[in-house]
Amino acid sequence: MRIEPDMRVWTGRVDHAEGPAGRRWHQQMRPLATQTSGVALLGFACDAGVERNHGRIGARGGPLAIRRMLANLPVPGSGNLVDAGDVLPLPGTDDDGLEAAQEALSGQVADLLARGLFPMVLGGGHEVAFGSFGGLARHLASLPAKGAPRPPRIGIINLDAHFDLRMADRASSGTPFRQIAENCQARGWPFHYCCLGVSEFANTVALFQRAEALGVLWRRDTDMDLSQRDATLAQLDGFLSNVDHVYLTVCLDVLPAAVAPGVSAPAACGVALDVIEPIVDAVGRCGKLRLADIAEMNPCFDIDGRTARVAARLVARIANLRN
Repeated sequence: MRIEPDMRVWTGRVDHAEGPAGRRWHQQMRPLATQTSGVALLGFACDAGVERNHGRIGARGGPLAIRRMLANLPVPGSGNLVDAGDVLPLPGTDDDGLEAAQEALSGQVADLLARGLFPMVLGGGHEVAFGSFGGLARHLASLPAKGAPRPPRIGIINLDAHFDLRMADRASSGTPFRQIAENCQARGWPFHYCCLGVSEFANTVALFQRAEALGVLWRRDTDMDLSQRDATLAQLDGFLSNVDHVYLTVCLDVLPAAVAPGVSAPAACGVALDVIEPIVDAVGRCGKLRLADIAEMNPCFDIDGRTARVAARLVARIANLRN
């Protein structure tokens, strides 16, 4: 279900002497209401998928932690910032509510897109991805066809140490992109998936084989240091040129554990922020980005707010490119 935003989160420093140029996120943020333009934050306060995946739970607190860190960040422009509240599971006697929460998230994302807003989903475990993609797919399927109909070419760009293509009896934070591949197959749509930052030591041989069988484009974390940044961006550019719409998802465990300790599975190596940010910028400027989310923000294991600060920085970076 979705709950309305608690606007009391949006508080912080006010620099009256600086005028409009001194404004911060908490001063610019508005509830959803009838807003029809701007960046809309939507929380996914769920870690049921992480628990199913035997990970460290606590990511349900991620949306609040990110909002609190965003509140005091500067706003460089005059674009609209909207808080659309949170989607959260309603566990039953024999059900943790994950699938219902993903379905609710899909509906909310589709609604925000229909309103003309840019959805920025705050996770939550990486099970958020199946709900986020479902909302974009629902929206694109509802649009009137122009000329001869053809399936939409959605490019999924996942910055992540993990493929998240696992086979399992039940959906989890480790299965969303395999589920998306199956959903695309059922719709008769192509599956375009690019995973950057993959760790050879966090994915089994079976997962690499499945990625190859599905035609996934990937790049290992060891091939993404600063000296290889141009090659990474060139590979990304080739992927972007073959799709019409882009969904960007950032799993915070793609970053080194010292930078992002507050995740379910901290990275032993990871990809530096000064490589991740140019990737985010390139995606944001490509003209095809329709939706983005941040996954695996777990405040229970954060240290001095490091992970929340990085998450907020990435959210603000994407918002600045959209507004």
